[in-house]
Amino acid sequence: MAAGWLLVFSLTLFQSLVMNHSSEGPFPSATTIKSWVDKMQEDLVTLARTASGVEQLATIYLKNKDLYTVEANNPRQLVEIAARDIEKLLSNRSKALVRLAKEAEKYQASHQWRDEFGNNDIIYYNAKDDQNDPEKNDTESGSQRIRPVFEDDPVFRRQTSYQHAAVHIPTDIYEGSTIVLNELNWTAALDDVFKRNREEDPTLLWQVFGSATGLARYYPASPWVDKSRTPNKIDLYDVRRRPWYIQGAASPKDMLILVDASGSVSGLTLKLIRTSVIEMLETLSDDDFVNVVSFNNNAQNVSCFNHLVQANVRNKKKLKEAVYKISAKGITDYKKGFSYAFEQLLNHSVSRANCNKIIMLFTDGGEERAQEIFHKYNEDKKVRVFTFSVGQHNYDKGPIQWMACENKGYYYEIPSIGAIRINTQEYLDVLGRPMVLAGEKAKQVQWTNVYLDALELGLVITGTLPVFNLTKEQNGKINQLILGVMGVDVSLEDIKKLTPRFTLCPNGYYFAIDPNGYVLLHPNLQPKS
Repeated sequence: MAAGWLLVFSLTLFQSLVMNHSSEGPFPSATTIKSWVDKMQEDLVTLARTASGVEQLATIYLKNKDLYTVEANNPRQLVEIAARDIEKLLSNRSKALVRLAKEAEKYQASHQWRDEFGNNDIIYYNAKDDQNDPEKNDTESGSQRIRPVFEDDPVFRRQTSYQHAAVHIPTDIYEGSTIVLNELNWTAALDDVFKRNREEDPTLLWQVFGSATGLARYYPASPWVDKSRTPNKIDLYDVRRRPWYIQGAASPKDMLILVDASGSVSGLTLKLIRTSVIEMLETLSDDDFVNVVSFNNNAQNVSCFNHLVQANVRNKKKLKEAVYKISAKGITDYKKGFSYAFEQLLNHSVSRANCNKIIMLFTDGGEERAQEIFHKYNEDKKVRVFTFSVGQHNYDKGPIQWMACENKGYYYEIPSIGAIRINTQEYLDVLGRPMVLAGEKAKQVQWTNVYLDALELGLVITGTLPVFNLTKEQNGKINQLILGVMGVDVSLEDIKKLTPRFTLCPNGYYFAIDPNGYVLLHPNLQPKS
């Protein structure tokens, strides 16, 4: 404060001197002004040293040399300590995750399917209920809504209730359907596991179960608040489209998307194909590799990529931009298209996932089966072929149905825009079957890249674990379906606390990069506005 007053006084005095001189005589010379400035600097430095006590502090240090040592930091040791602390944090979160997945499988296996539910048989809190709008709290058939008492939570920076879990159901799914009511019924038992995990580790953040049907149950309960308060805004959130769910629901894959760009798909069908391909790209994570190829008389890459590339945000954006530019002309030649696709998938000279290999065909149908191409490239059926009949037309669907069935794939129909979202993600159920059959061998906790939490927690990483259906069918065969994915969040703020900057020099900082090359930890890492 004293230094501030002296600075103000000195500047005022300087201004006064200049003004007085200018009124009484010639303007002071540069030498005179420099002498004033030097005098001001000397006085300010003296005051700073006296007021801050820096000289006394130096004297104390010199006087007590025997009480301390000055040593150089050991960078390797600092990094190892930080890595060990972060590993311990993730390990503790993983324990909670494993318990949740095991209990979920047990609860679902003991659950008895019901075709009908009486009024108020299912009690839950729907996160999208507006507490101030009683019309949205009307009781659905077979279910009753909970109205939790929320309190401001400094950890989550929003209102929460630790007495309940919340349920989010996508807008395009009817919450009164039999399958949703059954899932609400058996997943209710997870609430006790959520609470038990938090009792053992009070630092736990969001614990979430994302179901393969789109239902998400998360703890603690918190309203699904739209802070922007945009009028008539539609909630498009679907847990199956979140990065953590996509990563946990299937193993890495190499995907070649094959687009029919012949003249017959022009108009509305081509628009549906473009949208379908873009939605398909959204089902891929950074562990996957992808490329998009269009074909008619000939086959060509739609973008500058001439081989499969990592399905990261940048590459998917490039592919989406290129998909919008696809035009329809010429005739359909499945042989050219599939030959080109297989050549890219079987090219081992570039980086790839080297796990599941898939061809996704989007077409309006045709008479050709391209049998000789499948016999040449896929006799061992190592490449799965999924086919999508897009648009409303009377073309023969038999050939593309055969392609899928003969190549361990599946056939889907997309007659309108409403069918795109569901049908472009159902292939994940098929890819999940080998994981279910592999059992515990496929059960490995995976950690996502950094992303922005949907519930406004900021930048997080999520540990994921698939949840398998352990029931058996009537013929005694093991059910081959994934029930969903369990997730536990870790905030980047928690990781930063384990890497304090005071352990380094003034300009030093910790940073971390994940296996996909993304920055995990850095002082300048901020969410994209």
